[in-house]
Amino acid sequence: MIRLSVFLGNPGSEYRNTRHNAGFLLADELYPCASWQMKFHSSFLSLPDMKVMKPMTFMNLSGTAVSEAKAFFKLSPEEILVIHDDTELPLGTVRVQEGGGLQGHKGLRSIKERIGSDGFYRLRIGIGKPQHGDLALFVTSPFKGDEMIRLSQVFDLCRKLLASPLKEGEYHIS
Repeated sequence: MIRLSVFLGNPGSEYRNTRHNAGFLLADELYPCASWQMKFHSSFLSLPDMKVMKPMTFMNLSGTAVSEAKAFFKLSPEEILVIHDDTELPLGTVRVQEGGGLQGHKGLRSIKERIGSDGFYRLRIGIGKPQHGDLALFVTSPFKGDEMIRLSQVFDLCRKLLASPLKEGEYHIS
């Protein structure tokens, strides 16, 4: 059972609508009226059956926040869900998995290093990747208008997936 949901992104207005902030964007969509508190180096929300966090450590240091919450709440890796962008999946695709590779994602690497395991669940939000050019520049650039429409549909799909027990698999918007 998932007891901690971690939505990855980067703090600051310059990153607000960027592809790398897909996790933060989904959290804001799911909890629009929430009263976030600062705790565990994160914007933190305590719900009756779930703890929710958006690490404010920047993506590459997300493990700091996750490890603090994991220790405080005495969680196993299998009770943690990390929601993040994924360049290996096209926009419109979401994958749920337990454990697995890090696909070069520095936020995931930081979490694995700090909690000592890659056995946490992931909800991977596909953002695609550029055919040419710098990947770092691509993930820190904003979604375009038509991409924002697709992202809204992806978030509807994520809402449905998160409303029921997690089931591993790949999901696509129509």
